[in-house]
Amino acid sequence: MDSDAYNVLLIGGGGREHSIAWKLSQSEKLGSLYTTPGNPGTSIHGINVQLDLSEFSNISDFVEEKGIELVIVGPEAPLVDGIADYLNEQKIPVFGPTKKAAMLEGSKEFAKEFMTKYNIPTADYAVFSAQDYDDALKFIQLKDTYPIVLKADGLAGGKGVFICHSEEETKDRLLYIKKDKNLSSAAKRLVVEEFMEGEEASVFVISDGHTSHIIHNAQDHKRIGDGDTGLNTGGMGAYSPAPVLTEEILDQVKQEIIEPTITGMQLEETPYFGILYVGLMITENGPKVVEYNCRFGDPECQVILPSLENDLLDLMIAATEQRLDEKSIQIDNNYRCCIVLASQGYPLDYEKGKKITGIGDIDSSALVFHAGTAEKDGEIVSNGGRVLNVVGSGTSLEKAIYHTYTNVEKISFENCYYRKDIGHKGLKRLS
Repeated sequence: MDSDAYNVLLIGGGGREHSIAWKLSQSEKLGSLYTTPGNPGTSIHGINVQLDLSEFSNISDFVEEKGIELVIVGPEAPLVDGIADYLNEQKIPVFGPTKKAAMLEGSKEFAKEFMTKYNIPTADYAVFSAQDYDDALKFIQLKDTYPIVLKADGLAGGKGVFICHSEEETKDRLLYIKKDKNLSSAAKRLVVEEFMEGEEASVFVISDGHTSHIIHNAQDHKRIGDGDTGLNTGGMGAYSPAPVLTEEILDQVKQEIIEPTITGMQLEETPYFGILYVGLMITENGPKVVEYNCRFGDPECQVILPSLENDLLDLMIAATEQRLDEKSIQIDNNYRCCIVLASQGYPLDYEKGKKITGIGDIDSSALVFHAGTAEKDGEIVSNGGRVLNVVGSGTSLEKAIYHTYTNVEKISFENCYYRKDIGHKGLKRLS
């Protein structure tokens, strides 16, 4: 093998990981790429392997067996569980933050306390334990200001945030959180937060613990329904760049949010390595942090990586070797739009195993990333709530949106659902 080539293990199996695998496959530095568990899309760019991630020793054994020189962690759960710490102890290079640094996403309470300590602009808040939900309700009743935001402290797959517009809705949501098995586990601590007026956007940062660079920005669409209605999801679509993030606002985000965050983590003696997602609300008083994520967003990753002209693997290697000060980020001038094709019923109950047709009919300048798919009897079938991500591009946002939806219409499976208004807020801002 070329001495400059890197064997890579990518952890994850969704649309984000397919887009990462697609981008890594373009690197001249890439040797062999393995993805666990992967999906039918990632298998196009490397080899899918089934490893038990509940035992980190399985990862280190595989790394030794295959001569892996870099482990890239896609999803948040293994990072919050401490996979980077384990691999660091084994002297295995890993791209992703330590367990303590990943608490910026793993605990809403930790993140809010961190932002308060380092004067990073965010919404006012209060924290309650699972035993104190009645106290949380009393606190909200005393405030008597709606809307109000309820956030599960822990990881909830993008489904642990509720915006309540009345006392009755607040009571219903608190009861729902208590009764739902997954949410009640994530909400052993509950953050009650003021509602911020404005438009949301996300900025993505790569950091080696000291140096950080903004990669790009995007706007996600969390609600299941058109017009931002219905339940929160893991994300129904995204576009990039977001017009709400002007150069002036991006400079403000860098100086008032990103730099204090990276410096604050150094001061906490837990330098931040990897991708930092900064979810923002652009308010009349300037940008404020809605949330941090300790990895690429999904589906924002799918619109950001096609715009990145840098070699992604080269950037990740530089980050693990603390050489990001040698790098600069190069982004093309196109807009990108991503539409999530989901199973009807998501984010609640939905059926799997629906045959997917039309993927091969999209045009050569569009992209399809597999999210929740499987291969059965030689055919691709649905295997999750969010099934496929279709990404189009254009020299304007309008052209990118049109390109994407034109290709979405070529793909079908039973009970396929997608939003029809992805990017409309951006179009309004540009008009």
